Amino acid sequence: MVFPREVLAGHDVLPQIAEMSKRFNFAGTGVLVTGPTTGPIAANTVSDCMKEAGFEIHTIELGPATRANIDEAKALVKEVKARFMLGVGGGSKIDIAKLAAAETDLPFISIPTSASHDGIASPTASIIDDKTPHSIDAVMPIGILADTHIIAKSPFKLLSSGCADVVSNLTAIRDWELAVRLKNEEFSTTAYTLSKISAQTILQSAGMIKPMLEESAWIAIKPIVSSGISMSIAGSSRPTSGSEHMFSHALAQIAPGKALHGEMCGVGCIMMMYLHGGDWEEIRDALKVMKAPITAKELGVTKTEVVRALTMAHNIRPERYTILGDNGISPDAAENLAKITGVF
Repeated sequence: MVFPREVLAGHDVLPQIAEMSKRFNFAGTGVLVTGPTTGPIAANTVSDCMKEAGFEIHTIELGPATRANIDEAKALVKEVKARFMLGVGGGSKIDIAKLAAAETDLPFISIPTSASHDGIASPTASIIDDKTPHSIDAVMPIGILADTHIIAKSPFKLLSSGCADVVSNLTAIRDWELAVRLKNEEFSTTAYTLSKISAQTILQSAGMIKPMLEESAWIAIKPIVSSGISMSIAGSSRPTSGSEHMFSHALAQIAPGKALHGEMCGVGCIMMMYLHGGDWEEIRDALKVMKAPITAKELGVTKTEVVRALTMAHNIRPERYTILGDNGISPDAAENLAKITGVF
């Protein structure tokens, strides 16, 4: 199990990046991965603080987490002979830094400017290949620096998406239990418990997750980080990714760019909890309070696209057994499921 050595979250903690780096014995040259939007918001401050402390920082602005952008970051690492990496931005920028660091054997610090999913603190990354996201193993951040002042100012839908992603752990762990019973799959009680507690914390605090409220970022960031860490304990994404994530990835293939990953996981969680015979209405109501999508219309997708995603979801990760079984569900069953749960 590999964990972050330090997690620092709070108001205006961004300037503490140099002190954190020194505690990790970073020295010399580093590569900072960011984007055109997050540069002025946070990356410039991070770079200035590091340079004032004697570090040599080379910043690269990149777009989505594609193989081409990851290779571009790696090329800069080799060119400047970097000894560490910093990922500053949303999920895609952190995923780029995470994978580039893993493939160049460098430590990296995760510095999120939003909290749209638990990838800010996980050892896995999502890259886009042929317009389709794929989750692959990367490296756990050695440190996480989350400035809640900055996160609270990001678009609220990013935070509500991150919260929905963590809430969807509730069906992921039910799928895991099912796979243990039916497929004798390996199981970690610790990872299971941490994932469940993270989800329940968000669920029980739904009424306090509000726009432009820094306390909302404070409430959300700890369970989001804990959810990511549960994957390291399990040695896989099992405690946080089940049938609801398969639905999300399938829908992302069918209707790319329509909704955020966590938003689709939240809607998937509602439907998969119904299949599990659990309290799907509690999940739906909590997501509604947090202003996360609960219908196909709110996701910006059609009924046909939802049905297609449900029927093909079991093929996304065929090696991972879930409530969808080995053969998935029929179009009629999918349509009935979406109607019963109010998705359309």
